[in-house]
Amino acid sequence: MAISGRFRSSFSVFQQILRAESARPLRAAADRGFGNPTIATSQCLRNFATQPKSSEANVKVPLSLFGGSGNYASALFLAASKANVLDKVESEILDIVEASKKSPLFSQFIKDLSVPRGTRVKAVKEVFSEAGFSDVTNNFLAVLADNGRLRNIERISKRFAELAMAHRGEVKVIVTTVIPLPAEEEKELKQTLQDILGQGKTVKVEQKINPSILGGLVIEFGQKVFDMSIKTRAKQMEKFLREPIDFSSLK
Repeated sequence: MAISGRFRSSFSVFQQILRAESARPLRAAADRGFGNPTIATSQCLRNFATQPKSSEANVKVPLSLFGGSGNYASALFLAASKANVLDKVESEILDIVEASKKSPLFSQFIKDLSVPRGTRVKAVKEVFSEAGFSDVTNNFLAVLADNGRLRNIERISKRFAELAMAHRGEVKVIVTTVIPLPAEEEKELKQTLQDILGQGKTVKVEQKINPSILGGLVIEFGQKVFDMSIKTRAKQMEKFLREPIDFSSLK
């Protein structure tokens, strides 16, 4: 369901909560400490990731992610996998990112640390419960709200998507061209990349348009970059032509 439809009624609740709490003294000073990870935050993430779940006993993250966003994404992946709701949670997190881009009110809310912690948690629980989100997502968002990390939801969602794709054996390949690749050429490129990656991996092609490369294409996946653009070839040719010629070597 479209995110606008899921949140239309929920945002009215959200606005009521903010209006009701706006008259109370703000606790921004108390919340400033949540800008950096703390022992309490780390313990909270561990508790969230190790909640007793139903299906998968020995779940492990498929990639080692580092930094604050990586830690949060890993904790969410473990919780979602153990509850057997990985795909649902991934969809819900992407919906939240979409909502933050489309709703100025929600975008302001997740970025504004002057909103009291209790208000953040209450608003998140009521809005996303009413929107029908899973318990894993609701609890995770409550953790982010409590720790003042809602403003990092887009970065966390990207790291979480990396884990979900790795879990499914998917490899994201970014192909940059001047104009969109015709369907047949995209199919051939995808098959070539599939042959390179081998069995057990599924290629997911994302096309990007960048006229500045002048022509050709640039392929990126993992830590590898294959730059076959005309722009790069022209630079290489220019460098070659500028190098002095050693005529003695021609004798």
